[in-house]
Amino acid sequence: MKIAVVVQRYGLDINGGAELHARYVAEHLARHADVEVLTTCAHDYITWRNELPAGRESLNGVPVHRFPVSRERGIYDFARRSSLVLEQYHSLADELGWLASEGPTSPALIRHIRQNQGHYDYFIFFSFRYYHAYHGIRVVPARALLVPTAEREGAVGLSIFAPMFSSVRALMYNSFEERAMIQAVSGNHDVPHVVVGIGSEVPAHTRPARFRQHYDIHSPFIVYVGRIDENKGCKELFAYFQRYAATVSGDLMLVLMGTSILPIPEHPRIRHLGFVSDEDKFNAIAAAEALVMPSYFESLSMVALEAWALGRPVLANGRCEVLMGQCIRSNGGLYYTNYREFRETLQVIESNRPLAEALGSGGRAYYREHYDWPVIERKYMDMLNRLQQADRSGEAAVGAHPIPGWWARRRVNCRPANDVVKDLPSGAVVGGERRT
Repeated sequence: MKIAVVVQRYGLDINGGAELHARYVAEHLARHADVEVLTTCAHDYITWRNELPAGRESLNGVPVHRFPVSRERGIYDFARRSSLVLEQYHSLADELGWLASEGPTSPALIRHIRQNQGHYDYFIFFSFRYYHAYHGIRVVPARALLVPTAEREGAVGLSIFAPMFSSVRALMYNSFEERAMIQAVSGNHDVPHVVVGIGSEVPAHTRPARFRQHYDIHSPFIVYVGRIDENKGCKELFAYFQRYAATVSGDLMLVLMGTSILPIPEHPRIRHLGFVSDEDKFNAIAAAEALVMPSYFESLSMVALEAWALGRPVLANGRCEVLMGQCIRSNGGLYYTNYREFRETLQVIESNRPLAEALGSGGRAYYREHYDWPVIERKYMDMLNRLQQADRSGEAAVGAHPIPGWWARRRVNCRPANDVVKDLPSGAVVGGERRT
């Protein structure tokens, strides 16, 4: 079986959630099928500037074919178009203009898919909201699987995407909450799908003492791993932790790992280590009292799964329905929605060792049952084999929905996307039902 993994950017040093997700899937499916990655020459997700050479190379044994981006993203143009489609009534033409402005715009990549579609059995597209996924799926809907990596944010409510969610052959969801959201916005309940998520390259052994010695950290600490950004809830985390440190006795620290685009408070119990190696990251998680995940929006938190794989509890922002759902289903973490709950949940994790250990054990069992790599690989291959069997039996595949004509595309009849998302059901999914 020949599989193309199609993703907006790709590289060993690209650690974004969807991009790392795509690389892990490509490398693991390469054990079972003939896999090639189709991507762009972009490295930076803000500008989509061509920084990597066009053409073919091999990364970790997987062939990678890069195509140039035809134009960089205009930051102000994209912001203007985003404000229009997210906050005002608009047209389909406005949404298509937004998509092209967002990028990475690579007609060469879409042309390759069109001209070489017969060379691949299936295409696995990552991240619903980008140019390559929307236009690529329209070229090969009968061979397209989509990994949406969708969060509860405005783009989900754009009118151009609902038909796309219904026209692919299958969807590989990250969480039950993501599935419920996309089914609510598109009505695609009958499209084959599976909640699969992603595994991680968790080491068999960690050395927490080495981390403490290397960074001279001897107090108990909670750890945050990821981009330090207000959109990830870090500003609120700083405010909450400083209140906690001022009112709760003890010497608990907050250790931060990752690139910061937000000022770090100058506080004796907050330590920013910057970008660290994977070895240091895993050693730090193993040494921590808990991993804290303050983000409001996630399709699936890979680092939370890594913490559970290492038997550490997670403290999550309960306003993120995905994180809340994962904590409930795993019995591996606690969640908060305001400062009072943050204080109480953090204090109980810090002071109640048996409870913290029970949460860590629950998380480890949950990871092994649902997110160990053999489980992930089996889910992907089961779906691909299911589709291949359907193709052999002559089952008809749904085609792409046609784009309306010139005049229809320009009718201002699309609701503000933020309003569409606001009206969708929300809450964690437990036992197949929403829990608000």
